[in-house]
Amino acid sequence: MTITFITGANKGLGYETARRLLAHGHTVLLGARDAKAGTAAATELGARFVQIDVTDDDSVAAAAADVEKHEGAIDVLINNAGVHGAHGDPSGLTGADILSVLDVNVVGVVRTTTAFLPLLRRSADPVIVNVSSAMGSLAATHDPSRAESKAIAPAYTASKAALTMLTTQYAKSLTDLRINAADPGYTATDLNGNTGPQTVTEGTDAVVRLATEGPGHGSGRFVDRTGEIAWS
Repeated sequence: MTITFITGANKGLGYETARRLLAHGHTVLLGARDAKAGTAAATELGARFVQIDVTDDDSVAAAAADVEKHEGAIDVLINNAGVHGAHGDPSGLTGADILSVLDVNVVGVVRTTTAFLPLLRRSADPVIVNVSSAMGSLAATHDPSRAESKAIAPAYTASKAALTMLTTQYAKSLTDLRINAADPGYTATDLNGNTGPQTVTEGTDAVVRLATEGPGHGSGRFVDRTGEIAWS
């Protein structure tokens, strides 16, 4: 039985990923900061709730300890938790604005990955999926045919560029794991006011594929719902 831990899974892409992986036969550990919302989501899905705030070292350590006590190991870690931050004219952007987004979208991934690595290394096929975005791609944000070129979200785009590169660095070093980044695409979620043209099911295609593809696939890739994509 594949055991999968997902951060930020009480709603949106995380919730749909949990639903789909449960249907694939995974044991899903639904991570969320809000205990009430996380417990409700886990109950609805038939998952186990584990409280985790990826911006808090003690919370992340407690989540890993909880999983070690109950499951003893995990096979898949999905770093899904993310925030959007300020968008539009960046003239008034502050350091605090940027730091608050990076703390969740990048540093939170580092905290969670470090804490859960010992549990992943007990798996025969350990996998990490980082939920990134083509919003952090120079190519996509300069292509007028793509929605990413029309958005102005300085903190979010910078954080996703950093996360994709962070993924490649982990993949080069941690060769005993398979670590990849997923681009959900422009999906209707709370993060964008439900304006995206894709459904959450379409938006989780890449994440689910990476979480279920099995041994023998590459590490350090950037994947969207149509397949592997170049990142620049």
